Amino acid sequence: MATLIRSKISNKLSNAANTVSNKSQAKVSGMFARMGFQAATDEEALGFAACDDLDYDHRQGLQMDILKTDEVGGEGGGDLGDGTIEGDSHYQRDGTGPPPSSSKDGGVCDELAGQDKPRITAWEAGWNVTNAIQGMFVLGLPYAILHGGYLGLFLIIFAAVVCCYTGKILIACLYEENEDGELVRVRDSYVDIANACCAPRFPSLGGRVVNVAQIIELVMTCILYVVVSGNLMYNSFPSLPVSQKSWAIIATAALLPCAFLKNLKAVSKFSLLCTLAHFVINILVIAYCLSRARDWAWDKVKFYIDVKKFPISIGIIVFSYTSQIFLPSLEGNMQKPSEFHCMMNWTHIAACVLKGLFALVAYLTWADETKEVITDNLPSTIRAVVNLFLVAKALLSYPLPFFAAVEVLEKSLFQDGGRAVFPDCYGGDGRLKAWGLSLRCGLVVFTLLMAIYVPHFALLMGLTGSLTGAGLCFLLPSLFHLKLLWRKLLWHQVFFDVAIFVIGGICSISGFIHSMEGLIEAYKYNIHD
Repeated sequence: MATLIRSKISNKLSNAANTVSNKSQAKVSGMFARMGFQAATDEEALGFAACDDLDYDHRQGLQMDILKTDEVGGEGGGDLGDGTIEGDSHYQRDGTGPPPSSSKDGGVCDELAGQDKPRITAWEAGWNVTNAIQGMFVLGLPYAILHGGYLGLFLIIFAAVVCCYTGKILIACLYEENEDGELVRVRDSYVDIANACCAPRFPSLGGRVVNVAQIIELVMTCILYVVVSGNLMYNSFPSLPVSQKSWAIIATAALLPCAFLKNLKAVSKFSLLCTLAHFVINILVIAYCLSRARDWAWDKVKFYIDVKKFPISIGIIVFSYTSQIFLPSLEGNMQKPSEFHCMMNWTHIAACVLKGLFALVAYLTWADETKEVITDNLPSTIRAVVNLFLVAKALLSYPLPFFAAVEVLEKSLFQDGGRAVFPDCYGGDGRLKAWGLSLRCGLVVFTLLMAIYVPHFALLMGLTGSLTGAGLCFLLPSLFHLKLLWRKLLWHQVFFDVAIFVIGGICSISGFIHSMEGLIEAYKYNIHD
């Protein structure tokens, strides 16, 4: 009994000390919150508090079990009645205590504690990142070298380094330190990070900005797939009386079934085949270029830049490295999240080397004749075969960004609980309503109309990279890193973040302006390529 009394007294003293510590921390946090920097939102603080309470209960439960065992063995069970006393945490290891709480905070802790979802290895995660940054949009990189020369090659390397760094700091924003100094994952997505930065004054503003940027980038990606499909087919069969716009319409007709997609299980089966086919195509293009190595125009690669068109090249290069949207989800599903940094390093090094070689070799082969889509420079004998493979890859890749854009739109506008702008587009049985299906079909038609009226692959790619690519890859990660982890950053980390934000902002604004000017000029003078 004396041991039990001493335990109670120590617990009360410990609770009092924790209360004083929490109050002092609250004052410091309040001061930094008024300055605009805070470590976590209120919901995250509740999550930490709930986890700490469960940990405290666990320790106390172990102590109570030991005390009860001692008393039962030494005093014949004592006079405990139902086995509970005032101050007992009601936690027992054998599960005989009261049922666990089903509150929201408890659910958060359960999710943070562990999940039974299948995990992926670092190699599998690296393969996913490689698919994102080594896609068919590398076909526009030689066009970037055309207007940037050696500076364009440097930019390919620089963009790889910066995107690798911003991917790492974006993941760092998912974590906070608990009372024991251990890093705990308190956020799950890019949207959660954005909301945490805008809390407490505008708790949902950041998430809406990120959602809008994601939707724009995903829809523009769909448009680019339709544009490149029409472009490739038109240049593969120039003798046929079918225009590029007509080929785009034919491609879109094949894409209409995407509106009926419920999941990507069927489409995902083709992803590996598409990626392997793309690598084969890249090898074929490089092999052809190497066969003409004696005619390479080294004198055409210079240190000067086309001031008017080089900003467009910046957007093209940045867009080819875009992967930050899905990195939080990818890292959360890794078996060993500690290997994330290593995975990012080798994937971006590999991407940098392959992109640089591909862009340089292709430009040396065709020099000033380099076109927006490099396969259009191939001889007609092999151009049709290569382009058909690329069109198949584009059509099979279209459902991925389309389905992701539909999910973001549905969750934001139709399934956001009481805050939804429109009624739910799904019925009680889970089936998609007719008007919901019409909206999906309308999105497919919208991508077609954009591809018909703006059939310029490089300009659209540069515009998207400057508008959303630079924002999601450069601006927002550096800003979020400064905002959430300001008190823990070293001076060189602050310098890097500020430098990336400033450089990214300048590149984004200049690229957007020049891409828009290029589109206006192409539309005004009816320039097709």
